[in-house]
Amino acid sequence: MVRITIARANRTTLIIAHRLSTILTADRVVVLEDGRAIDEGAQAELLARSAVYARLMAAQVDG
Repeated sequence: MVRITIARANRTTLIIAHRLSTILTADRVVVLEDGRAIDEGAQAELLARSAVYARLMAAQVDG
Protein backbone atom coordinates (compact mmCIF):
# COMPACT_ATOMS: atom_id res chain seq x y z
CA MET A 1 0.00 0.00 0.00
CA VAL A 2 2.85 2.40 0.77
CA ARG A 3 4.33 1.73 -2.66
CA ILE A 4 1.03 2.60 -4.34
CA THR A 5 0.81 5.86 -2.37
CA ILE A 6 4.35 6.89 -3.31
CA ALA A 7 3.95 5.85 -6.94
CA ARG A 8 0.83 7.96 -7.46
CA ALA A 9 2.12 11.16 -5.87
CA ASN A 10 1.60 14.15 -8.17
CA ARG A 11 0.16 12.10 -11.02
CA THR A 12 -3.01 10.48 -12.23
CA THR A 13 -3.18 6.75 -11.52
CA LEU A 14 -5.87 4.36 -12.70
CA ILE A 15 -6.41 1.44 -10.34
CA ILE A 16 -8.82 -1.36 -11.20
CA ALA A 17 -9.67 -3.26 -8.04
CA HIS A 18 -11.94 -5.98 -6.75
CA ARG A 19 -10.79 -5.43 -3.18
CA LEU A 20 -12.17 -2.09 -2.10
CA SER A 21 -9.46 -1.75 0.54
CA THR A 22 -7.11 -1.04 -2.37
CA ILE A 23 -8.96 2.18 -3.22
CA LEU A 24 -9.77 3.55 0.24
CA THR A 25 -7.33 6.43 -0.20
CA ALA A 26 -8.38 7.26 -3.76
CA ASP A 27 -9.47 10.85 -4.40
CA ARG A 28 -12.11 9.70 -6.87
CA VAL A 29 -13.76 6.32 -7.41
CA VAL A 30 -15.80 5.25 -10.42
CA VAL A 31 -18.39 2.55 -9.67
CA LEU A 32 -18.99 0.06 -12.48
CA GLU A 33 -21.96 -2.26 -12.83
CA ASP A 34 -22.34 -4.60 -15.79
CA GLY A 35 -19.46 -2.80 -17.50
CA ARG A 36 -21.03 0.65 -17.18
CA ALA A 37 -20.00 3.57 -15.00
CA ILE A 38 -22.99 4.21 -12.74
CA ASP A 39 -21.52 6.67 -10.22
CA GLU A 40 -18.33 8.47 -9.26
CA GLY A 41 -17.02 10.45 -6.35
CA ALA A 42 -15.09 10.24 -3.11
CA GLN A 43 -15.67 7.23 -0.88
CA ALA A 44 -17.77 9.14 1.68
CA GLU A 45 -19.99 10.54 -1.08
CA LEU A 46 -20.45 7.11 -2.63
CA LEU A 47 -21.30 5.45 0.67
CA ALA A 48 -24.04 8.03 1.20
CA ARG A 49 -25.33 8.11 -2.37
CA SER A 50 -24.64 4.81 -4.15
CA ALA A 51 -26.53 1.72 -3.03
CA VAL A 52 -24.29 -0.43 -5.25
CA TYR A 53 -21.06 0.90 -3.70
CA ALA A 54 -22.47 0.67 -0.17
CA ARG A 55 -23.55 -2.94 -0.80
CA LEU A 56 -20.11 -3.88 -2.16
CA MET A 57 -18.34 -2.22 0.76
CA ALA A 58 -20.62 -3.91 3.31
CA ALA A 59 -20.08 -7.31 1.69
CA GLN A 60 -16.31 -6.95 1.92
CA VAL A 61 -16.29 -5.56 5.46
CA ASP A 62 -18.79 -8.10 6.79
CA GLY A 63 -17.62 -11.11 5.05
